[in-house]
Amino acid sequence: MMYNTILIKNALILNPNNFENKKQSLLIKNDLIAEISDEIDESNIDKVIDAEGKILLPGFINTHTHLSMTLFRGLADDLSFDSWLNDHIWPIEANLNGDYCYIGALLAAVELIKSGTTTISDMYFYMEDVARAMDVSGLRAVLSYGMIDFGDADKRESEIKENLALYNACNAMADGRIKVFFGPHSPYTASEELLIKVRQLADEYNMGIHIHVSETQKEIKDILEEKGLRPFEYLEKIGFLGPDVIAAHCVWLSDEEIEIIKKHNVKVSHNPCSNMKLASGIAPISKLIENDICVAIGTDGASSNNNLDLIEELKTASLLQKVSTSDPKVLNSDEAIEMATIKGAEALGLSDEVGSIEVGKKADIILIDTASANMTPDSSALSSNIVYSANGSNVDTTICNGKILMENKKLTTLDEDEIYAKARQAIKELKEAI
Repeated sequence: MMYNTILIKNALILNPNNFENKKQSLLIKNDLIAEISDEIDESNIDKVIDAEGKILLPGFINTHTHLSMTLFRGLADDLSFDSWLNDHIWPIEANLNGDYCYIGALLAAVELIKSGTTTISDMYFYMEDVARAMDVSGLRAVLSYGMIDFGDADKRESEIKENLALYNACNAMADGRIKVFFGPHSPYTASEELLIKVRQLADEYNMGIHIHVSETQKEIKDILEEKGLRPFEYLEKIGFLGPDVIAAHCVWLSDEEIEIIKKHNVKVSHNPCSNMKLASGIAPISKLIENDICVAIGTDGASSNNNLDLIEELKTASLLQKVSTSDPKVLNSDEAIEMATIKGAEALGLSDEVGSIEVGKKADIILIDTASANMTPDSSALSSNIVYSANGSNVDTTICNGKILMENKKLTTLDEDEIYAKARQAIKELKEAI
């Protein structure tokens, strides 16, 4: 529901800009944070939320996912990456249409809202239908069409047209909540010609670029054999890299490639649960952070995760780096929260709008309820309590662009039961079509 003014009082504010953890009140006017102080006058306020016992922080930012793949949740578990993709995912994707992708994106939106994510970066197909779903849901989204040409010139031209059509139809729609990026799928599915053209068009249109890079050892091997270079070396050689590129996964990196990423200020989206489930490997996240590289967090699609709970993703990311490096101090809870907030905003070029709790920024805010067994007793550090103890079910309220999307764990914009029924019917039909 949209109110002109919303007062959230008595909240434990976790601001990733400073982690001071103060109990304060926050005033929202229309779509912006208007005031943060110890006490705010309640008179003439349209809506008052008493956040006693709740942690207030920026809505989470999921920088790499495939929303409509919620329909494929549990479809092909416990398989190698190649078998998962080639034998199961691509065959069923061949039967997708806009209606299926719309309902899949709505199903994802339910899960995202209920677990505290307010901004997503999505790469998939039928993206205008995904944009419709994001508009209806009230979420903020960066959308890109997954461009794959496998060296086919006609396919390349049609893929570019598809992504530009998405830009022309959807960029800045939904009161500015939707933004469009280019989405070349990866260096092994997008030809050199396509990647070079994307770079040229991204500069021309001032669009970001979303791409998978260095997810598996096979990818490294294949590109080495074809190009004589590792993926990031190849992308640098063709002039593809820049600060507007967000690279998902980045699991298998040489020290030289880390230097390349840093040199070009490429942003990284870490997807630990998906990388673990598909046995792709462990990304060197602590090393990237040590090199002052912007590392954000993503869930990947629900077909390889199998959920979109970003709090669970943060815990996994932190613990995985600790066990990988044998150092319990790496990727601490503050750094993990940064990945899901201010680093996510930076990665998507949204730092001026979201990612922190500041006057003048968009009112993308969540409340996490500490009155639950897994959050008791309270940790002295709010970030620790969230990353190591909480999960998405502890999210009580989700606000995006000043609009309440969930309050007291009840959705206000979407009909859960209707969406669940339509999603079940959609996957039934898709399975029958194979």
